[in-house]
Amino acid sequence: MLALGEFHKMIIDRDTAPGLYLRDEEENEVLLPGKYAPEGFQLEDEIEVFVYLDNEERPVATTLKPYILKNGFAYLKCTSVSKIGAFVDWGIDKELFVPFSNQVTDMREGSSYLIYMYLDEKTNRLVGSSKFNTFLKNEDIDVEKFDKVNLLVSHFSEFGAHVIINEKFQGLVHKDVIFEDIRVGDCLPGYIKRVREDKKIDVLLQPEGYRSVEPNAEFIYEELKRNGGSLPVHDKSSPEDINAYFGISKKLFKKAIGALYKDRMITISDKGITLKNLEE
Repeated sequence: MLALGEFHKMIIDRDTAPGLYLRDEEENEVLLPGKYAPEGFQLEDEIEVFVYLDNEERPVATTLKPYILKNGFAYLKCTSVSKIGAFVDWGIDKELFVPFSNQVTDMREGSSYLIYMYLDEKTNRLVGSSKFNTFLKNEDIDVEKFDKVNLLVSHFSEFGAHVIINEKFQGLVHKDVIFEDIRVGDCLPGYIKRVREDKKIDVLLQPEGYRSVEPNAEFIYEELKRNGGSLPVHDKSSPEDINAYFGISKKLFKKAIGALYKDRMITISDKGITLKNLEE
């Protein structure tokens, strides 16, 4: 059976009145309703679709991009409330159900909430929960200082902005290092400042300076930014070329770019050094 709440690459098997039937390598089948059929399609074409249950609890595919995937988080708007729970817009035809038992506070139509989506094993249905902290555990932490990460702002407190890191861990951006307007639900890049012994994670919204790590790294980093993100020197360049660009020895230059490379700020090739975020 195809996993619900995920994207799948599938082959167009046949064209029918209701839509296109798709198959995968294991001969699983799913219907892609006709309104989602790609223009100019041909049988045996490969397409990527998202699979979920329709209103009759049957697996169905769509080419729409949902705002949230299984085991992921997103800031979603409540569209209606019934006697059994609330429904939120997650970017596809069928709205996502959030039972009352999964709500921190009673959800209201028109308001937005941070939602976690998972597959309920008892009902085999995708459901949402605003009790997102239940699904975040700062265990087996696989991030470290200077790592660039993806952040989702979950809420604010007197200490600063609480964030979800890579959809796995909880972190905090302390209020004294917030220099831009951010709001609950914002998705933005961040940088790990520190992983504490108690497994709490401090996060920055800007890369931390390199002066305390390697004094020449900050200088080279700024020179790269001033020169469009790249320079035609690298660890195999001659001492004369390195000195002409930076006024330092080759030994100091290699130590500096080594620190930048280790912290994933640059790439090094036989053409020179380049800021990594420029390539991305």
